Amino acid sequence: MRAFMVEQYKGPVREAEVPEPVVGEHDVLIEVRAAGLNQLDEKIRQGELRQVLRYELPLILGHDVAGTVIATGKAAKIFTPGDEVYARSSRIGTFAERIAVAEEDLARKPAGITFEEAASLPLVALTAWQALVERANLQKGQRVLIHAGAGSVGTIAIQLAKHLGATVATTVSAKDADFVRELGADEIIDYRTQDFEQLLTGYDVVLDSLGGDNLAKSLKVLRPGGKAIGIADPPDQAFAKEVGANKLLQLVMAVLSRRIRKQARQLGVTYEFLFMHATGNQLRSITELVDKGALRPVVRRVFGFDQTVPAMQSLATGGKTVISRTTQTGESA
Repeated sequence: MRAFMVEQYKGPVREAEVPEPVVGEHDVLIEVRAAGLNQLDEKIRQGELRQVLRYELPLILGHDVAGTVIATGKAAKIFTPGDEVYARSSRIGTFAERIAVAEEDLARKPAGITFEEAASLPLVALTAWQALVERANLQKGQRVLIHAGAGSVGTIAIQLAKHLGATVATTVSAKDADFVRELGADEIIDYRTQDFEQLLTGYDVVLDSLGGDNLAKSLKVLRPGGKAIGIADPPDQAFAKEVGANKLLQLVMAVLSRRIRKQARQLGVTYEFLFMHATGNQLRSITELVDKGALRPVVRRVFGFDQTVPAMQSLATGGKTVISRTTQTGESA
């Protein structure tokens, strides 16, 4: 079958003929209709995560998928051939014609959206869910700052936070102000001309996708007891343990996050690093929100499957990119 893969870290993405997927007892074989692209894919290609995500090269890229079930393993009981499904697969390899996905990673595709829209959701929606619901336990009436609100995670996080009843502030460029307002943002800060640290105070939660100085400044807008959740950097020791890193790597991550953790303690707040995990259960909750209109996918660009290489290159321009086996290349939003 056709697939897009890398043979070495920092090497080019290329098309190749690869063997058909092996379907395990608890797997579901999916005919891929669309696959979402994420910054994670480029970081894997660059080898930035090879210490914690130990893939064997060469490898097929891609984690987000939407498609149709064509076969199931002997122990797979939930889905049957013909079902339309989507997932953030815990295995890499969605930039292909077919992929075998663990059944526990899957959920039925929301009924009212396209395969391309469904493929845009899993990683970013699960990231938003795990940050705001699982980690922050965001409640009605609380206040949350979501950085990069026009980005792929930010667009979903704003909508989820509003559904949960929170007041939402976000940082964007001026040209995206109306867009994020439509998504539900209450306070919009132009990061190019305004300093959010000087304008915001007493926030319960910050979702930071930028890291560095932006994260350090974000701690200062939290109320005592508030929580900052970072999805960019620095990784902490808890994350290292979660992914089964060795003792040395755990120590390295503890050192990398020491400054920000110390600053958080001094301010009476907490910092946690989040690396999203695949789960069909949470994705089913997200499906319910999409079906009732509380969440809508935001797709910036759709590329044909043949255009996977330029699709990867487009990640540098921001916004959500999807490759499709049925739709031609074009701008979607």
